[in-house]
Amino acid sequence: MTSLFGITWDVQWHDDVGPDTFFTLSHLMLYSGSAIAGVVALTMVLRATVAQRAGRPVDPKEGGRTVRVLAFDAPVGYLVVGTGAAMFLLYGTMDLWWHGVYGFDAILGSPPHMALFSSITTTMVGSIIVFGYAHAERWGRIGLALSLPSLMTFSPLMFEAFEDAPLPFKGNIIMNAAVCALCLVLAVGIVGRPVFAVVVAGALAAVHVVLWFWAPWAAHAYAELSGLPVRDGVGSEPPSLPARIPMLLLIVALLVAGVLSRVRRWAPPIAGAATGVVTAVMLDLQAPLINDGPMVPPGILIGDGLTGLLLGAAAGYVAWRFAAMVRGERREPNPIGRTAVGPTVLGGTA
Repeated sequence: MTSLFGITWDVQWHDDVGPDTFFTLSHLMLYSGSAIAGVVALTMVLRATVAQRAGRPVDPKEGGRTVRVLAFDAPVGYLVVGTGAAMFLLYGTMDLWWHGVYGFDAILGSPPHMALFSSITTTMVGSIIVFGYAHAERWGRIGLALSLPSLMTFSPLMFEAFEDAPLPFKGNIIMNAAVCALCLVLAVGIVGRPVFAVVVAGALAAVHVVLWFWAPWAAHAYAELSGLPVRDGVGSEPPSLPARIPMLLLIVALLVAGVLSRVRRWAPPIAGAATGVVTAVMLDLQAPLINDGPMVPPGILIGDGLTGLLLGAAAGYVAWRFAAMVRGERREPNPIGRTAVGPTVLGGTA
């Protein structure tokens, strides 16, 4: 969440104020998210290693099943978190070099930026694994409700480099829709309750509102503090990154909850496909309405819808399998109930 607020601030800073230096407050906030995650991951790995050496079992709720890496016993969730944080240190150095060679007013889709975004996304995936293993606890479900919207908002940035690629569809729109499909189905698959898709979409809406006001306020306040002027004409356009977040995902989440509650055969791919096509078309229509720009050509709209349908179905299938992996590590499956659904797990179908 710290990295999400940092990148929102930084993108708005580049749009409204820039150029800048490598060591701005927005950059430091972005980097501190990975630094905090790395320290926590290292602490938990050392804690698990000491426990294993002393012959004490490590509860899977504390980051998942442990795996041996060199001389350490690492819970798989914290291993992924730590890997992302380590990648961030490497690519951060690469970004510093890139800014020094090509200038400080760099574009969002530069190679080091894409590498940094992929490392932060890896850390966010690790956080979802950690909270997923602890979904039986309240803190685990709260963590899932916050980490899944963070991934939905942040991970599409990795595909900004393909925005101008000559494709029959918009790559960033399609990947945004596919990630939303993956996260909503994953939420239901891990927790075992269809309503949790609505909870995650509600959390995304709340984060969206906060970011909408946070980004321009933080950029302008920091500009005033630094004695730098704001660009001419700024203020009439919506904040850059929050404007890319799906605004009506609550409606899609209700659709996902309904499909997963009533459809038994092929429910995850169907729910994912529905999320993919609706979200892709919704994003295509959302951008011109917010920015008062030209409407998307019908050919692109159809291409985005069909591609979103296919990728959404694949995302739904993958999410259900991933949820089964997390739930299968639990000592007992969730109780069977009319409102509880979930993938097949070790010991039965929850």
